[in-house]
Amino acid sequence: MDDDRLWSFEQSLWLEGEDNYREKVDAEVQMVLPIPPHVFSGEDAIAAVAATPIWDRADLTDRQVSRPQEGLIVVAYHVHAEKDGTAGYQAHCTSVIRRIEHEVWRVVQHQQLPLLAASADAQSHA
Repeated sequence: MDDDRLWSFEQSLWLEGEDNYREKVDAEVQMVLPIPPHVFSGEDAIAAVAATPIWDRADLTDRQVSRPQEGLIVVAYHVHAEKDGTAGYQAHCTSVIRRIEHEVWRVVQHQQLPLLAASADAQSHA
């Protein structure tokens, strides 16, 4: 998967709803999210992200990509998501995406670390 397609794939997980999660997130996924109980697996992880807002805008910056082996991609980035014109949510995120078959990719790991107030203040003054 080239970088343009990769980032479109990742961004769609912020901008589209539950059907998109079910298509692009592996049934055996592991996630760490900023909602209790914080560590989620499989269907519980998919249900947890399906219950979050569908954002109007999600800017993915500070993008990092690693391809440690054929068919495995690791990404890290900062997300700034907005809904109805409000700032909404900022976090540092990682995802691991693996190829299931030709041109079929699934998220097998995702983690979000919301920006702490001090970090958000420092970034807004940078």
